Amino acid sequence: LIALIAVPFIIGPPPSLQTWLWGAAAGLSGAAGLSFLYQGLAEGRAVIVSPTAALTGAALPVLFGVLTGERPDPITWSGVAIALPAILLLSFERSDKRGAVIKSLRTGLIAGVGFSGFFILLSRTGEQSGLWPLVAARSASVPALLLATIIRRKPLILNKGSRRATLFAGTLDMLANIFYLLAFRSGMLITAVVVTAMYPAPTVILQRIVFKEKLSSLRIAGLLLALTGIALIGLG
Repeated sequence: LIALIAVPFIIGPPPSLQTWLWGAAAGLSGAAGLSFLYQGLAEGRAVIVSPTAALTGAALPVLFGVLTGERPDPITWSGVAIALPAILLLSFERSDKRGAVIKSLRTGLIAGVGFSGFFILLSRTGEQSGLWPLVAARSASVPALLLATIIRRKPLILNKGSRRATLFAGTLDMLANIFYLLAFRSGMLITAVVVTAMYPAPTVILQRIVFKEKLSSLRIAGLLLALTGIALIGLG
């Protein structure tokens, strides 16, 4: 957060109050989505929560984009239509657990709504605002998450083994937000969100390379669909 705050001063003036409010609202929405996603994962229901959150987080911004006048060409629409089911296939895992399915779906849907709110609200900020919307988002989300941690009486200090990994993950998350911001400003919300929602693809590839995990036929199909969808979106 400290490093991010320093960057906008170098590349542009402070934003308007409206931009700051859009960014702060986006940060709160994203924090809520992340909280519910981690809650679902912690409860051992990743098989349901993860794909539900990813698909919802992509589908709602696509609908919003259409309602606000975005009109991708047929090639781009073909890529979107192929990419959305790819999200489910990439996230799918077989499981013998059948209990609490409705609760898991609800958790995943709420997480997805939170993520879609982040994408949509951030898209309402102007191009001239630079990276300031992300500063506003972090300035709102970090205190909110700290407050939630205190209320739930969870430890605020990470154990030594988790600090480096957490810092690295937070840095990657911030870089991902920056690239998303640049992506929708150079194109359309619909295409930026759908490509962003392909995040399970590199995770699957890394699992194969680093942990030598065997890829299921469904995940291989998901990878092929994801690559095809992204290629069509790029051509559109």
